[in-house]
Amino acid sequence: MTWMIIRLILSLAFIAAVLFYATRIAKKRGLGQGNGLIEVIARQRMGRTSTVNVVRIGDVVLVVGATEEQVTLLAEVDSETVDAALRERRVPVAVGATRADAATGETHALAARATTPALAGSVFDRNGWGTVVNQLRERTVRKS
Repeated sequence: MTWMIIRLILSLAFIAAVLFYATRIAKKRGLGQGNGLIEVIARQRMGRTSTVNVVRIGDVVLVVGATEEQVTLLAEVDSETVDAALRERRVPVAVGATRADAATGETHALAARATTPALAGSVFDRNGWGTVVNQLRERTVRKS
């Protein structure tokens, strides 16, 4: 009985050592890390098995929908627009506050972004999701 336990422990130690050295070799060769050409900029879950991803491939920025079964190209976005949105996201400013433009010294009042007409009625429509959330709140609020 004790010999079986010793064999089990030695076998597990051997497997752990092989995995450890395999990961070191993979890191040295750069396996599994990508080549830096493809970059996932943002990812948002839309359901249990579906996501919307913003992917940069070289100078092209793509919005891709992914489920377990397929990947679908949703849109191609201007690279400068994405870069500007990322810069804006890194500098958090409250809605209604003023922000000084570093290049010109001008101050701009910030307001909540309105939905563009191109997105009206789609899953990216802010007003549509706000309506859904408000309806769900109305249903779940306890009446006293």
